[in-house]
Amino acid sequence: MPAYLAVIPAYNESQHITQVVKLAQRYVPVLVVDDGSADDTARLAASAGAQVLRQGLNQGKGAALRAGFRRALDLGCEAVIALDGDGQHDPQEIEKFLQAFREQRADLVIGQRNFDRMPPSRRLANTLGRGLFSWAMGRPIPDNQSGYRLLSRRFMQAVLDSSESGFEFEVEMLATCLAGGYTLAWTPIRTIYSGEASHIQPWQHIVNFVRVAWKTKKRMRAIAASPRRPRLPAILRQAQDAYRQAR
Repeated sequence: MPAYLAVIPAYNESQHITQVVKLAQRYVPVLVVDDGSADDTARLAASAGAQVLRQGLNQGKGAALRAGFRRALDLGCEAVIALDGDGQHDPQEIEKFLQAFREQRADLVIGQRNFDRMPPSRRLANTLGRGLFSWAMGRPIPDNQSGYRLLSRRFMQAVLDSSESGFEFEVEMLATCLAGGYTLAWTPIRTIYSGEASHIQPWQHIVNFVRVAWKTKKRMRAIAASPRRPRLPAILRQAQDAYRQAR
């Protein structure tokens, strides 16, 4: 039973999945969650050496990630590294996440991208998203939409009850981490864009992102107003320290 597992949600990623799997499994075993692809993603991933978990219908990235987390928990994994199958995440940086996990015992390690290296449209979208979510959280959040991250076993269990099926699951995950008193860490990663098409539907994503941000704002207000104040001061210090280290 592996201590660590790479979980790669993939939807119609036949162009990149072989390379991503081969590079990732130099460091950890790989599980590809094929989210209802209509191409050869599942077959190519298996041929490259990955375990493949197939979802018959496309259910969204959040649902695919949770399916991968459940498999990892069943296997007894200590942590998982989630990365995308489209080549935007460099699998050779997996060791950075493992190092942060071992040294800081972090429950959630997020790969922080350099926004200056993004195409203009994506830089604008990520900058606006970062500003909105930082407002919702009441503290600076360097990169709330990066999909390259590590989750500890106990944190995987904490996010399984989420109802978010799309990309918004990753945003909600950060709120769950800080509101629940889990340990957060950041690590700088390469920012890779090669002109590939995004699976995000822009207007639907905007609506859902704003909805999740507003839900997060109300959640953080409720915690701040609670007479018990469960670990909030420590969480604030932790977020500020992580932000300073990542700059």
